[in-house]
Amino acid sequence: MSTTAITNQKSSFSRGVLAGTSIAIGYLPAALTFGLLAKSTGLTFVETMAMSLFVYAGAAQYMALNLIAIGTGAFEIIFTTFIVNIRHLLMSASVRERVDDDHPLVRALYSFGITDEVFAVTTTQEGQMKTGFVIGVAVIAYMSWVINSGIGYFVGSILPANLQESMAIALYAMFIALLMPSLKKHKKVIALAVTAAALNGLFSIFLPSGWSIIAATLIASGAIEIITQKGGKTN
Repeated sequence: MSTTAITNQKSSFSRGVLAGTSIAIGYLPAALTFGLLAKSTGLTFVETMAMSLFVYAGAAQYMALNLIAIGTGAFEIIFTTFIVNIRHLLMSASVRERVDDDHPLVRALYSFGITDEVFAVTTTQEGQMKTGFVIGVAVIAYMSWVINSGIGYFVGSILPANLQESMAIALYAMFIALLMPSLKKHKKVIALAVTAAALNGLFSIFLPSGWSIIAATLIASGAIEIITQKGGKTN
């Protein structure tokens, strides 16, 4: 790579970091809360940091905490997380079309850092993007999430024991908070949430908790999508 190309990449990286600062600030409360809840769920500091370092999946990490709390097995947690985050395959492919060609390892690096917020910031840029810009946005967001997860864990460590135990309620409150904006905008989301909850209640009678959640999610998603498409064709 020429000196000019390296300079351009550094400049693009700096602009990416600057553009991603708003994401880093936005991640602060969510990451702090995750660390706090991870401590109350019973995870160690190393386990909490490893989840943020290697999973790095926001809402899916909250969901994993809930599954861990009810004693779900590792395979069910991994499979459920995969389902929740499958949209990232499409987002990464979309970003790839807008970025200059680079080594596969470099593409894998910035693909790992693609979150909903990083996707929004990068894809709203005009024209073709430099690799450095995408990496800059992803790095500042990633650092914010990981560091604040650790800070949240230590904050949880100094809370009184009875307050730590009561934090389990906050986990469910967080899920409701994540769901409410979508419920207000889309009737389809309401139907999906109600159907999945009803199916999970039914399946939990004869299936382990993890598998009942997976089955309810898959069946509800497929059924609502089919019904929606048929309704659209008749209109």
